[in-house]
Amino acid sequence: MSQSTFGKKFTVTTWGESHGKALGAVVDGVPAGLFLTEADIQAYLDRRKPGQSRYTTARKEGDEVEILSGVFEGQTTGTPISLIVRNKDQRSRDYGNIAKTYRPGHADFGFDSKYGFRDYRGGGRSSGRETIGRVAAGAIASKILKELGITLQAYTSSIGPISCHSYHPEMIKENSFYMPDMVAAEKAAQYLEQCMKAEDSAGGVIECRINGVPAGIGDPVFGKLDASFAQALMSIGAVKAVEIGDGVKVSTMKGSEDNDGFHMENGRIVKTTNHSGGILGGISDGGEILLRAHIKPTPSIAQPQQTVTTTGENISIEIKGRHDPVIVPRAVVVVESMAAITLVDAMFSNMSARMDYVKDFYL
Repeated sequence: MSQSTFGKKFTVTTWGESHGKALGAVVDGVPAGLFLTEADIQAYLDRRKPGQSRYTTARKEGDEVEILSGVFEGQTTGTPISLIVRNKDQRSRDYGNIAKTYRPGHADFGFDSKYGFRDYRGGGRSSGRETIGRVAAGAIASKILKELGITLQAYTSSIGPISCHSYHPEMIKENSFYMPDMVAAEKAAQYLEQCMKAEDSAGGVIECRINGVPAGIGDPVFGKLDASFAQALMSIGAVKAVEIGDGVKVSTMKGSEDNDGFHMENGRIVKTTNHSGGILGGISDGGEILLRAHIKPTPSIAQPQQTVTTTGENISIEIKGRHDPVIVPRAVVVVESMAAITLVDAMFSNMSARMDYVKDFYL
């Protein structure tokens, strides 16, 4: 299978299946001398692991990471970092009834059409557990960015029709949904209870704010920073749309409303507004980068759904097993991780953009 690697200078290759022996990632391009431990990575994996609340799957996985290479005496060596997380609570028998059936809303039919074969145990490579490798790599990328004074904060901005109307970052870790608005979090819980009683699921929106990014990151044509973010976030299985800044609202705005003006402030050029979401012409403009990922409802639901078998028989199916009624809360750290990976890769590529940068390094 090709296309399991993301990035050019800072590369991440994920591997493994939902019900295989293990999953993981190989991260290459990490500079030597970064202090890194398994605990640094585990903190990120703990944010996406199952069983955190009644609104996540009951699969019991510790998702404990092991660093197999690339780190010596607590520091990166400059060589590829190999990471592994072993599966411990697979129940492949839960998926026996879909071995010859295409699940609605899943990649089963497309996967079978492409390869003529598929791992039906939880979706194999197309399972949400593939994101373990992304999150482990994202922890490393985030630590690199922190060394540069750059911070990322992802959170749930809506679940179903329930949206946040205030932003209190200190509240994000205080509720099961990672929402910065406690009133919205309480309403989201009520909404999800209704979905669960109806054996249904919900979608939502994740926002990610990135601060401290200098102007000048990204390229003006095919390597646009916003295009790279869009590709990274759209590569997450549940994401169906990505917005940057004002996003789809710009199609209804006037130029006088959408344009961000500039002014001098403390000797620096800054923008008067941030409709662009921190990126203009594919290049960072020094403002806060605002990303928004729209997550579809969990496709595995217990309601009867119409589908077909691999032999073309029309049937009705009810999905069994352990599934999240909403994917959004566990996907928050996945969005944050992919944003961090994308930004590190773009910043490393930018180091050779100007001759004076090269001279500063070598002379």
